[in-house]
Amino acid sequence: MTSARRTTTHRRVRAARRPLIAGLAATAALGGAWYATAGAATTATSSLAVTTNTVSLSAKFPYLSAGYNNEREWTRTATAVAPNGTLRVAWPASDGVHVTPLTSAGKRSGADTVVKGTKEVGGLVAHNNGFALLTRVSDTNKWKETAAAIVRYTNGKQTFRTKLTSTATHDTSPGLDGQLTWNGSKYGAYFVVHGAGGFADGHFGDKLSYISAKGSKLSGGWSWGCSHNEGIALHAEKSGAFTSLCFDDWRSGLFVSTGIGAPDVAPVVQREQCWAGYCGGTFPSRTGDLVKSSTGRYATAFASRGAASAKKNPADSSGRGWSVTPQTSTHQVAVAFLKNRNSGPGKAIRLSNTKGTEHVNVHLAPYGKDKLLLSWESLKNAKCKAGTCTGTFTGTHLRLIDWNGKFQSADKVVQARITGDIAVSANGTLTWAYVPVTPSYGSALNGASPTSKTLRIARLTP
Repeated sequence: MTSARRTTTHRRVRAARRPLIAGLAATAALGGAWYATAGAATTATSSLAVTTNTVSLSAKFPYLSAGYNNEREWTRTATAVAPNGTLRVAWPASDGVHVTPLTSAGKRSGADTVVKGTKEVGGLVAHNNGFALLTRVSDTNKWKETAAAIVRYTNGKQTFRTKLTSTATHDTSPGLDGQLTWNGSKYGAYFVVHGAGGFADGHFGDKLSYISAKGSKLSGGWSWGCSHNEGIALHAEKSGAFTSLCFDDWRSGLFVSTGIGAPDVAPVVQREQCWAGYCGGTFPSRTGDLVKSSTGRYATAFASRGAASAKKNPADSSGRGWSVTPQTSTHQVAVAFLKNRNSGPGKAIRLSNTKGTEHVNVHLAPYGKDKLLLSWESLKNAKCKAGTCTGTFTGTHLRLIDWNGKFQSADKVVQARITGDIAVSANGTLTWAYVPVTPSYGSALNGASPTSKTLRIARLTP
């Protein structure tokens, strides 16, 4: 684990490493080697025509957040689809998290539900008669930090508010970077925790909790997982444990995540140069997309600097730390495939190789029966320091790939941005929300975020 000062955001803290539990030896082998695709030809055509409409907001939405080194990140929105096809969009404001109801066509259908006393959109599930939100609420603890909580609304009224951290469990959640999923009978909530007493006091890890439809805590999951988790992905399963991934700074990389100690032996998706508060490969705003195929395979995409070399860190007496030398100074677009929920991929596939270009905000979503929509933002003339880069924004890119990582369409630059979770409707339509502003990545975000009173709702139908 990684020691940490008290802070309201774990991702910005650099701290000295020290072992949490002595005697746990790492047995994970170097995996997910860095490969380049070999000039894959496009074998299908698609217009990738994104349509949009504008929704006015009832409060100001601060649409930028400061990441590591105050790098600019989109403040996360979450778009979710209910079984009946209607949509919900969650976004934070000064008076709490707002959940905006939309028709199946992406147009406002009523007033916002304002979830008072909440901060951060950590995940959203839409139901026919309401929604469930993973968020943060006030709490009493030694660090004076917020608690993670699931809040459920039914027919416009709060039906439960279940805290997932507490003084009894010796944990807080000053920043979720979370995911919330639903399999039809229970919720899975995966999020960052800060130790507040007990064996993990002062350390950052992660927690997976299962909650019933009525808000009761269920068995399963774990209380402490990836050390200083810097990236989370979660997929709901009809039975058994939900499939999860994490970027773990101690073991330096992206892992199939199965709980405390598991990253020592868990399959490696990709080794990356990581340290407290930053990982050289990353999901957008520390939350990622994990797509499941009809045959049970999984795909995830991320921005990566790769690994020119990876070896155990001799200065780490626990035997669990890794030292990784990145292959590139800028992040490139990568995709990885897992054959099932418990195994790592055969390889991570590099889909870009542009030395002076930074690639950020990488997203992945299912597209039609057998393809994946890949999206990223590019920054030219990138200047990098301490693992983060600034540059001139040159566009939001959409491109189709197949389940082998081969390109299936031309690269298309669009006006729409992807700034959070994408809803996938029954007919395959993808819907997401974003603020209609031109991105600026030329400098760090210092001071308060700019705000917007509008959201653009984007739709893409295969």
